[in-house]
Formats: sequence, structure tokens, C-alpha cells
Amino acid sequence: MPDSALDLASGVRSRQRRTIARALTAVENALPGAADLVDALYPDTGRAWRIGITGPPGAGKSTLTDRLVSALRARGQTVAVVAVDPSSPFTGGALLGDRVRLADRVEDDGVFVRSLAARGALGGLAEAAEAACDVFDAAGFDVVLLETVGVGQGEIDVADTADTTLVVLVPESGDAVQAMKAGLMEVADVFCVNKADHPEAGAMVRALRQMMHLRAPAAQAVGASGENPTVVKTSALNGENIDGLMGALDAHRSRLESEWDALREERLRRRVRRLVEGLWRETFWSGERRQRLAAAVHEMDSAARAPHALAARVLDIQP
Repeated sequence: MPDSALDLASGVRSRQRRTIARALTAVENALPGAADLVDALYPDTGRAWRIGITGPPGAGKSTLTDRLVSALRARGQTVAVVAVDPSSPFTGGALLGDRVRLADRVEDDGVFVRSLAARGALGGLAEAAEAACDVFDAAGFDVVLLETVGVGQGEIDVADTADTTLVVLVPESGDAVQAMKAGLMEVADVFCVNKADHPEAGAMVRALRQMMHLRAPAAQAVGASGENPTVVKTSALNGENIDGLMGALDAHRSRLESEWDALREERLRRRVRRLVEGLWRETFWSGERRQRLAAAVHEMDSAARAPHALAARVLDIQP
């Protein structure tokens, strides 16, 4: 293992903020030695409570995250925030890196906020996010809040790396139906209907509960957990019922206590599989195969460019 990775790991364990920032940059950008760093830190992980926060854009996730940070700090817990952002097509940086509501946390040693935009990390955005959580976990933070920006497959994969997944919706724009279509019903442990003062908030809570009731028989048929997600109404802007939301999150964590080790093992299996698939893709698409693909496409007559035949040719498989 490179000395630099060992030095970074040592600094992370000592919670040196500058070293933590360097470690996060390394895993975000998949810099040389990043994999060694993650492996060195991994034995020191498993203590932090990882809460994934996802939902449609505009649902108030950043405001809610800030409220949760305040609630967790009020009871003496240290908190890290990994804000997963899309990458800018021009700079490769995080488009939402200036989350204003969390900016005043920089003076609090018990809080560390980091925007994350995966650029080439092996395994994609989910691996970069999980590696960032590992860094904070090894640094001794009690809670890691993992906030995503949307409800696409990438965001669901990121949420899948959490111990507890909080799905934030608002009573407008058909969010409940969108959540069901996006697969959030399957990953949610707690639903938060934000903007509780909205006239349709109560109707949305009822709709979510009805959806879960209808889904329960199918979930049980495939052996899924019989626990339905809790639904909580809040107003992040006004700070309404944040205590109730924390209670729902705490209750879910308590239910996990008996299966904590099994949960972490299953997550590790998914992660290793994701890494193996990433390594396989990188290894498979060697320079020779790329050249073979380009040559096959170029040489075949445009009318005869059959995708399956081209794929067989790239793999050197005889039809």
C-alpha cells in the first residue's frame, strides 16, 4: 500500500479535517491509491449510522437535512453530510456545491459537509458515495447523512448504501405516483411528506399508506420484510415536527439492532459485486477490443451492420 494512503488513513482516524478533505477528494475522483485508502479504513467502519435522504428535486431535502443536523447536534452527536450532486458537463464539478443552508456549519467541529460529484469512480456514483461514508465513519462521526438530488436509478443505488433510507416528498406534482414508479416504495424506510401546511398534505399521507397496504401482500410473497415504512408530515421550512421525524428514524434504527451484522454483510456483498462488474468492464474494454469494435463497424457495409453480428465479431465468436 502506498505510504500516502497509509498517511491519509492515519489522519482520517485522528479526525484531521484537512486530511479528511484530501481523502474525500481521492475517493471522489478515484485518484491513485484511493482503493488502498478505502481498504485501509474499512476495518474502522461500521459504527456510524448512515441515513440516506432522497426524493424529487424541490422536495426540500437540503432544508430538511439542515434541520436533521440541528436535531442530531442538539443531542450531542457528530454529523457528516455527503451531498451527492450531478457533475457539471463543463467543469466536472458539483453543480450544487454551494448548499447555502449548510454553509454556516463550517465553524462547528462536530459537523462536516461535503458535496460529492463522482467523476470516474469505479462502480460509479454509488461507490463514490459509499467510500465517502467510509471516510466519515472511520473518522468517528456518529451519523452520516447521505443526500441525493433526484429519484433516478443512480439515486436509488446511492440510497441502497444507507442503513436507513428517508424518502422526502411534497404534496404536489404527483410525487406519490412518481415515487412508486421510481421504485422508492421498495427502498424507503421512512416517508417524509414535507410542506405539512399544504392543503393536500393529509391526502398524500393517506395515498402513501394505501399504496403500502396494497403492496404488502406482494412484498410478503417474495419474502420481503413485513414492516411498512413510517409516514411522517413535516414542514422543514418552519421546523414543524422534526422531533417526530427523528423519532421515526430512531425507531427504524432500533428495529435494525438485531439484524445489524446481516444488513452490513448484505451491503458489502452488493458493493463487491458492483466493484467486480466495474473492474470487469474496465478490463474487458482493452485497447485491442476497442480497436476491434471500431474496425468491425468501419469495415461492414452500412446495410449489413447487424448489432448482434458485430458484437459476436468483437468477441471473436463464430456465428
